[in-house]
Amino acid sequence: MIFSAAVSSSMNPAPEERQLGEYRLKELLHENAIFRTWLAEQVSVSRLVLVDELREDAADHRAAFLADVRAKASVEHPLIGSVYEAVAEPDLCFYAHELLGGATLEQRHAAGEPYPPARLAHVLRRVSEAQLQLENLGQATSPMGLDAVHLDAHGVIRLKNLAITGPRAPELSERDIIHFGNALVPLVAIGQPGATRMLTLLAWMRGEGLESPLVWPQVRDFCMQIEHQLADPLSRLTPTEEVSLVGKKPIATAVIATLVVLAGIVFLAVRLRPPEPPPPPRASLPEAVAIPAGIHPTPDGLEVELPAFSISANEITIGQYAEFLERLATLSKNNHGAIFDSEDQPAEKSSHVPNDWDALYAAAKSKGTWQELSVSLDSPVVGVDWWDAFAYAGWKKARLPTQEEWFAAVTTGLEDPATLAPASWAAVTEPTADMTPSGIIGMAGSVSEWTLEQAANPANPLGGKLRVIIGGSYSQPGSNALSRDWIGDASLRRPDLGFRVVFDAE
Repeated sequence: MIFSAAVSSSMNPAPEERQLGEYRLKELLHENAIFRTWLAEQVSVSRLVLVDELREDAADHRAAFLADVRAKASVEHPLIGSVYEAVAEPDLCFYAHELLGGATLEQRHAAGEPYPPARLAHVLRRVSEAQLQLENLGQATSPMGLDAVHLDAHGVIRLKNLAITGPRAPELSERDIIHFGNALVPLVAIGQPGATRMLTLLAWMRGEGLESPLVWPQVRDFCMQIEHQLADPLSRLTPTEEVSLVGKKPIATAVIATLVVLAGIVFLAVRLRPPEPPPPPRASLPEAVAIPAGIHPTPDGLEVELPAFSISANEITIGQYAEFLERLATLSKNNHGAIFDSEDQPAEKSSHVPNDWDALYAAAKSKGTWQELSVSLDSPVVGVDWWDAFAYAGWKKARLPTQEEWFAAVTTGLEDPATLAPASWAAVTEPTADMTPSGIIGMAGSVSEWTLEQAANPANPLGGKLRVIIGGSYSQPGSNALSRDWIGDASLRRPDLGFRVVFDAE
């Protein structure tokens, strides 16, 4: 068995009978200035595991060591190695984690054993899916190398748990994508079908020929395309049983022989056809816009002091919301599907799937039409209620904006929001007439948006507090960045109602 931890030049047996909790130490695999990594046996279940033990002379690193352990333990994904147990006592500090089986990509590279392009595309797709999970969690990670990816004899792919404490910086994904764009090149089996396509994708991952770097969703999608294109069309045919030929006339045999020849021609045509590279990547979504702390005007003509925050430059898109639903589906398998729900969410609400989602998402993926609107994955998601928007924001480690924050964002650099030209329905990556000086789009048009807190309508101050919907809508002529609706039903869904999120300053 090949171990996931870096092995020292010479393995050192553990001191005789030494045991940490229920883990009997067997071999020292790695040691640095802070911790030791042991191969150990979990006695209660006779299971081999890895144990990372804080060194006795590294007590000043104890808090950081445990913070990283907590970060790793918070990651739940079937492809990523699990943390089993952590122990922190006055004179003892360690954690046990999964021993990943199989050989790593680094060992495969060292052995000079490349992969067929279809297989390598599958591996990279699975890596992308795991990285998307870490992105969605906002989880920082140490650099990912080829030694982090394990493949066993059955083709099962597992990744080393690289989570570390702290927020995830945007450049972490770009760092790992560029690294794999370089490191995987020697693992491409040159001359096999799909090699050109795979090398093209790796070049794009390195940033060659692109205006902006690839992101993990694009890497995943391109790998899926390559896998699909390289699927053997004949592998799905049912083999002809010999008994079916018994008693047939010669003409039937000739027909069958002809079909076999034609199938061979088709097979060769597919195999010899010049490979086509994947389509160019989708445009990247704009970054969140920072709004400084200070005194800001409110939509009610007052002023309010707000701390610094960042607001998404665009309304949440269909593609972004689809990733959220995928995450919920995974969590639901472990009965954690309600983890992002508001405490006040009605018991009868059991799903965050938008209205007419199947039709909307299918049209978006094909850049088709939905309810007479041209849609793509970069179009605003609609048909969501307040509970849906709240849960999505929680998943992104963000929240919905208050109406005061929303108005502060639209007025940053803009004295009169009424002068912001209303915009029609459009993808958030397309030019828009209502971009603010700070780069925020969709506030005077596209879709109206949910805000966080209930508030009284100034026109009816005795009417009680209601949910506030703010901003212009493509379906409501005359609406603009000053438009607001007060409604009593948080479960309201409309085809012109979406949302954006804010991030508190750290």
